[in-house]
Amino acid sequence: MKNPNGYGSVYKLSGKRRKPFVARKTIGWDKEGKQTYQTIGYYENRKDAMQALAEFNKNPYSIESSTITFKEIYDQWKEGKFEGISRSAINGYNAAFDTSLELHEMKFVDIRTKHMQDVIRSSGKGHGTLRKIKVLFNQLYKFAMENDIVSKDYSQFVDIGKNTGESSRKVFTTSEIERLFDVVNHIEYVDTILIMIYTGLRIGELLIVKTSNIDLDNRTMIAGIKTEAGKDRVIPINDKIFDMVASRASLGHKYLITNNEGKSIGYYNYLKEKFTPIMEQLGFDHKPHDCRHTFATLMSNAGADTIALQKIIGHASYSTTASIYTHKDIEQLKKAISLI
Repeated sequence: MKNPNGYGSVYKLSGKRRKPFVARKTIGWDKEGKQTYQTIGYYENRKDAMQALAEFNKNPYSIESSTITFKEIYDQWKEGKFEGISRSAINGYNAAFDTSLELHEMKFVDIRTKHMQDVIRSSGKGHGTLRKIKVLFNQLYKFAMENDIVSKDYSQFVDIGKNTGESSRKVFTTSEIERLFDVVNHIEYVDTILIMIYTGLRIGELLIVKTSNIDLDNRTMIAGIKTEAGKDRVIPINDKIFDMVASRASLGHKYLITNNEGKSIGYYNYLKEKFTPIMEQLGFDHKPHDCRHTFATLMSNAGADTIALQKIIGHASYSTTASIYTHKDIEQLKKAISLI
């Protein structure tokens, strides 16, 4: 019985082959009017090829499942994923995707643990970035399994190794901090580095501090994200950075830290356009989190109260929301932060 038009066809390749039978489907025509085909697969016998063709005609998505690439999976996944997440999170996923360049054109069904492990091994990235790359792999496999593109999650076997970089965090030295103060009025955004050093704020936290949460009269700010202990915490403004914060706040922008157009700055833009160039200009070797590490070290070396330090940097299980800080709490924090 002859197949109907558009059903597809099966034919046999010449020569000795393990799978000589090809099932294919006409998917369109080129500019010259010639048919273009999409190969469904190669099979050992005609019966298997015909069955594959029949299954495809019942469920055309099955052919896409066998040919869709890593990049195409990513493009489909991000359509839903990128709605409602922060710009910094989007930048993180995009950076992880860019690092996986060698996978982009691979059929997703052909990707195995080794291919992803090779990306990890050759990336030259730090542990934090490797973790983000693996999270991306996990997310894409979850999406692919939910859509019946694959049945096994090979990303679960990817090994990024142990984080041996924690001890490599470098505290800003006294002379480096003095140098920052020396150039703060001459190099843009040096003040943001000093603000992080004297508040313990993470870079992502500082960039979303709203000017409305700066209380210059009481010399405090409300900031913080990430954990119950860390979000919306009261942070006294140290005398050393008070004028810097006040100057930023006086500009009247929605966010304390903005670009030259008064708009918010994303994590990666700040890192690439502000922090890293400043470090290079001054000959320093630091990452943004070194500011937070420096703050904790300065506080500890100055003998600051441990509970006060935990409240300010948002660590451990201690959690107090800004709405229930008492006057005594805030005075305790001011006393602690004035030690540095």
